Amino acid sequence: MSPRAGSGPVAVRNPVAKLGAALLIALPLVVTIDPVSALVALLLEIPLLLAAGLSARQFWLRTLPLWIAAPTSAVTIALYGATSGHVYVEWLFVRVSEGSLLLAAATFLRVLAIGLPAVVLFVTVDPTDLADGLAQIVRLPARFVLGALAGMRMLGLLADDWRALSLARRARGVADAGRLRRVLGTAFALFVLAIRRGSSLATAMEARAFGAPTARTWARESRLTGGDGMLLLAGAAISATALTVSIAVGAFTPVLGR
Repeated sequence: MSPRAGSGPVAVRNPVAKLGAALLIALPLVVTIDPVSALVALLLEIPLLLAAGLSARQFWLRTLPLWIAAPTSAVTIALYGATSGHVYVEWLFVRVSEGSLLLAAATFLRVLAIGLPAVVLFVTVDPTDLADGLAQIVRLPARFVLGALAGMRMLGLLADDWRALSLARRARGVADAGRLRRVLGTAFALFVLAIRRGSSLATAMEARAFGAPTARTWARESRLTGGDGMLLLAGAAISATALTVSIAVGAFTPVLGR
């Protein structure tokens, strides 16, 4: 993996702390569907996002899917969501009402409030550091953690494999006509290659006793520091403040109570 994308104070925090902060922000926000809590959380997340140290280009490229998904979801809900209150537009299956617009706004803000910190925090995570933290701090099984890490390392090879397969098939004159046929053929060849590589990797890891039931030692120690604790407290404070403000202004709308 390339060096960390960010250089801010959040970027150097333990990956487990980043994972915990993202969960602390996301989990409480899914219990309500009002726009107030999402808006408050989104505003409070701005210092956290800035502390990641991403450049403007890195930030917009990494979060582009969210900026596409949020308005798309909002428009869909505005047109086809549950109808309540005054109806503004009604045509065939489309019914835009006061309730659907409020729900659309809440969905738009909630996608950003939950997605932005998750994406930005994980951009600065190194897979090896994350595996060390999950195994040593969270105490997940080493066999599972190391297998997942090996799989993530292999993902970076897929683009190179696709390019090599495409060039090889073109050199042999295979599927020169028909773009769809060429893509499907290359995708199938890549799938077969990935299975073979995964089998070879699994055999090599078993031969090196990666699946041994005994306790493992780790080359790098992973532990939580005071800065990591501050990051976790920040995540908890964001959610707690958002829910408190939502309840105080009477906007709290539990999902299960709808």
